[in-house]
Amino acid sequence: MKIFSHSAEETRNLAKTIAAALTGGETLLLNGELGAGKTTFTKGLAEALGINKTVLSPTFTIIKEYEGGRLKLYHMDMYRLEDECELEELGIEDCFDGKSVVVIEWNKLKHPQGKIINVDIVSKGDDQREITIEGL
Repeated sequence: MKIFSHSAEETRNLAKTIAAALTGGETLLLNGELGAGKTTFTKGLAEALGINKTVLSPTFTIIKEYEGGRLKLYHMDMYRLEDECELEELGIEDCFDGKSVVVIEWNKLKHPQGKIINVDIVSKGDDQREITIEGL
């Protein structure tokens, strides 16, 4: 499925639509350049799941955990990691519990767990984005 978003709000609304179909055990792999809208997408997802906390990019913390919604959300950013070995040290396997939703920016896992949903976000200038979703 390919969708064109013309604003950050439209990107968040798309994520909200996707969140309605999630039941736990899904892993969303977000692909896109810096500033493409990966965290904006995750904010919409979290909001639709009923999470009331502010979603921030986990670039420096690597993993952020959000509870309080209908599903727990793990938001990961692997940009600063060299390889999958560093992830094992962080204990990320606990995030793939089959009940939570895992969102990964800059994936470095060779074999991510769960039902994989690929979300590719390509900037088309200003606030316009081409978003391709596979695996939903």
